[in-house]
Amino acid sequence: MNGFRADSMADQSGRRVVITGANSGLGFEASLAFAAKGARVTLACRNPERGETALARLREATGSTVCDVRPLDLASLDSVREFAAGWSDPLDVLINNAGLMATARATTADGFEQQLGINHLGHFALNGLLLPALREAAAPRVVVVSSLAHKRGAINFDDLMSLSRYRRWRAYSQSKIANLYFAMEFARRLDARGEPLVVAAAHPGLANTNLPASMGRTGMGMMTSVFMRLMAQPGQWGVLPVLYAAAAPDVSNGDFYGPNGPGESRGDVTMVAPAARVADLLVARRLWDVSEQLTGVTFADLPPV
Repeated sequence: MNGFRADSMADQSGRRVVITGANSGLGFEASLAFAAKGARVTLACRNPERGETALARLREATGSTVCDVRPLDLASLDSVREFAAGWSDPLDVLINNAGLMATARATTADGFEQQLGINHLGHFALNGLLLPALREAAAPRVVVVSSLAHKRGAINFDDLMSLSRYRRWRAYSQSKIANLYFAMEFARRLDARGEPLVVAAAHPGLANTNLPASMGRTGMGMMTSVFMRLMAQPGQWGVLPVLYAAAAPDVSNGDFYGPNGPGESRGDVTMVAPAARVADLLVARRLWDVSEQLTGVTFADLPPV
């Protein structure tokens, strides 16, 4: 995997790709890479105006004329359902990228703590609703973007929405380990059925994107932004584990990719190990069941292994 770059990807002509949060950061970098290789990329964005601006930049950079923007607000299950209902084509690649980081406490339209609601539950629902479209593709792939912060995360089923005491970094870490529990459980259930759909996960290490902006203009937010500018690798490097997970031919169900440098903070793409607690099947299954109950989206034909 050392030496993998965006231009290492094979030709993607004719493939349909959906990337959440694609108007900026890692999502935009991934959109550029796939569009440059001929894919039909849908930028799934909360803000349509920003999405159109990003699409114009993508077209100018790649010359692609087959990409589009569609509204998707992961903080609203109604929006997630509307997006999925409007999708009629086979779907080759779904990259679950959009997210918030260490925000002040707020709730989604459905009453979920917003970091868990957007980073995990909205994506969980989207995957379930788009599963039929993924199954129509010849070699479908799902990528779940997590974070180094998952290593400090744990699922607090007694206070999943952080009602009793909210700590923004704890809530963020919970949402990012939830991403991995979901990805690994999804992969296990697909493997048990022998389906061709591959689910992999990735994290960017420390990548200088606009994610700290979601923290608001707080002292912590400003400090995090300065730290990222000084210490993090650029977004076009941070996206490489995501691109590898999405397009490399040797990716298997349950793989997890990140940088190979010190602390997995930067470097070339390599396979990495999630925190040991991610292997807890009881937690993974319980989170899956709770996520189905909260979202109303079920994967009825994918029972636990």
